[in-house]
Amino acid sequence: MDKGTVVRTIAMIIVWINVFLTQQGLMPIPVLDEGMIAAGLALVVSIWTWFKNNYITLKGRKQKQELVKAGLAKGDK
Repeated sequence: MDKGTVVRTIAMIIVWINVFLTQQGLMPIPVLDEGMIAAGLALVVSIWTWFKNNYITLKGRKQKQELVKAGLAKGDK
């Protein structure tokens, strides 16, 4: 795994832990102090990780085509 994947994964885990703690009425990890901030960050991190790990941009679709050509990924059916 590359550094970006590790950082995004850790950020997402921390955010979702805070969301869970807030929903249970417990004190979240001190990085975040309110439920709305935690939920907002959860949304941002979730969208960010989804966007970074999928081929939705023009550049990403071109990358996917090259991977398929090289036999490193399956093509769309």
